[in-house]
Amino acid sequence: MNTSTQHVNGQARPIDPTGPADRPDVNKSEPAVNTGRPTVNARRSGGKSGGDGGKKPSAATLLVALARERYTFVMSTDARPYAVAIDGPNLALPLRGKTGVRQRLARLYADTFDGDVASQSALADAMTVLEGIAEDNDPVPVHLRVGSTSDGRIVVDLGTADGRAVVVSAGRWEVVDRAPVLFRRSGAMAPMPVPVRNPDGLARFHSMLNMDESAFRQMAAWMAAAWLPDIPHPILTCKGEQGTGKSMTAQMAINLIDPSPAARRSQPRDEKAWSRQAFTSWALCLDNISTIPRWLSDTLCKAVTGDGVVDRALFTDDDVVVLSFRRVLAMTTIDAGALAGDLAERVLMVELQLIDGARRRSEEELDAAFTEARPAVLGALLDLLAGVLEVLPSVRLDSMPRMADFARVLAAVDQVTGWQTLPDYLAASSNVASDALEGDPFGSAVAALVDEAGTWKGTAAQLLEQLQPASGVRPPDWPKDPTRASGKVKRLAPLLRSIGITVDDTQRSRDRTRHKLLTLTRTDPDETSASALSEPDQAPLWPEEPPPDLDNFPPDLH
Repeated sequence: MNTSTQHVNGQARPIDPTGPADRPDVNKSEPAVNTGRPTVNARRSGGKSGGDGGKKPSAATLLVALARERYTFVMSTDARPYAVAIDGPNLALPLRGKTGVRQRLARLYADTFDGDVASQSALADAMTVLEGIAEDNDPVPVHLRVGSTSDGRIVVDLGTADGRAVVVSAGRWEVVDRAPVLFRRSGAMAPMPVPVRNPDGLARFHSMLNMDESAFRQMAAWMAAAWLPDIPHPILTCKGEQGTGKSMTAQMAINLIDPSPAARRSQPRDEKAWSRQAFTSWALCLDNISTIPRWLSDTLCKAVTGDGVVDRALFTDDDVVVLSFRRVLAMTTIDAGALAGDLAERVLMVELQLIDGARRRSEEELDAAFTEARPAVLGALLDLLAGVLEVLPSVRLDSMPRMADFARVLAAVDQVTGWQTLPDYLAASSNVASDALEGDPFGSAVAALVDEAGTWKGTAAQLLEQLQPASGVRPPDWPKDPTRASGKVKRLAPLLRSIGITVDDTQRSRDRTRHKLLTLTRTDPDETSASALSEPDQAPLWPEEPPPDLDNFPPDLH
């Protein structure tokens, strides 16, 4: 028999020219997988042998055949096997678990063979075979709630059973019946309403919140940017005293981006619990954060810029699984001083005001108003995102702050709407840095020393010997030796720089010990930074009518 060859995972394999010609695609842009699907008879013959006198197929064999008739099998880029229905939505289904293919195949087997039930061992054997089929193909991207196509379009999974999605491109968006990229679902996801075009959508949302116009516009820009999957997003931090509606505001923001039955989460107890939470949601909120341990601060920073957790696979000694993710995060807090320096640089702080008693609404009333307005708010945010995609390629910044990709998005938002979200964000970031430095006793002591001396130069041991906490008693997190003191100053350098203190640790002493020297210098911020970081004017908390800037959107966005 004449054969040709194809390359699968780098190996040449023969292809039978008499085999099936068509190959179903997972995505239009992805290579075909799973050829040669055997057919399954609608009914099994009785007895120990088939009608031709041969041995009848095992239950595991029939399960594999049923699966290959209805699904293609792929491996994700994080080495997880999935099944994709041939005639169905473009959704990646796990092979195991309550929502996986295993449970569906068990029911399908019973329906096909007159109520006969496949054993657990047969199902397990079938899953092993299907995992092997998935491994035989090159990995493909599998997205959670938000993905992007090769031509730069943004795709948002509506989370509905029919697999509909929103595709956003430069200047426009539309709802499509089948997503052009492959999505996975989780039990922490909930469906999104179908968005509608309404120019008053953002104004309706603002009327539910007790924040000024500057804070609301920053939050609206953050929500639109949250659907950009390939950039880091600052952590939306809702700050305010009790009774300002912090938790409700954060919950509504998350449920617009990535609805969930549990949009607000408690502080995780360890890194493994956090990784499980983050793997199941694109956007999530940590509620009522008062103190942040060092491990959680580092974990949140990594989740903003991109994180990966390697863990041992279940019931194995040497196999591992990788949870890799970049997430959109929100949190609520009363005291911004709980933020460590590196985390403070990765937040977007919006402050909520006390609610006037005449405007206070019950949670039931607010839920009803939010549910009614959601489609219009979603449409307005998608309009904003479409406008950003149109101008973003031409946006250039004179200087690149921390979270530079997000800053470019804010500049694009300002260009589309006429707002001032970028200057307001930079001003708020400076205030957060100052608050975080005040909340660190060692950092405050360093700042006080430089304020007094103008310039200080010496070793970390000399710095530790000279510094004294304001209370006279060293707190538990005070560095205990010169090595820890040097590392602490290095971590505080961005916060110190935000208040005009530079840190230089590139020089060494000229004696034979060659100790590293720290040079702390007071500098005056330049006029450009001072003007960019000036306090924004206070604006009304609740708009009485739609902001006029919304009418400046390009006509094709309405």
